[in-house]
Amino acid sequence: MLEQLGRSDASITHLAETFRMTLTGMKKHISVLEQAGLVTTEKVGRVRTCRLGVSRLEQEMEWIERYRQLWDARFNELDKIVEELKHREKSDGQ
Repeated sequence: MLEQLGRSDASITHLAETFRMTLTGMKKHISVLEQAGLVTTEKVGRVRTCRLGVSRLEQEMEWIERYRQLWDARFNELDKIVEELKHREKSDGQ
């Protein structure tokens, strides 16, 4: 849903149709996202339009990136160990 709103603003009705949810379910979902600051809504007439909130997940993305780098480094070290073991096994088998 956040990805969809990142591409363009959408009404709650449109989002409900897109994600095959009831209108009531979508309103509740949007309400939670709004409380988290991830989405803002504006009512014009009978239509409530949703857009990404001001946080736009920057803090969350920074946190994820730190841990991604940590895990990348650990997996790279593991790859080195596996390659070393394969090389030893191959050498011992000859």
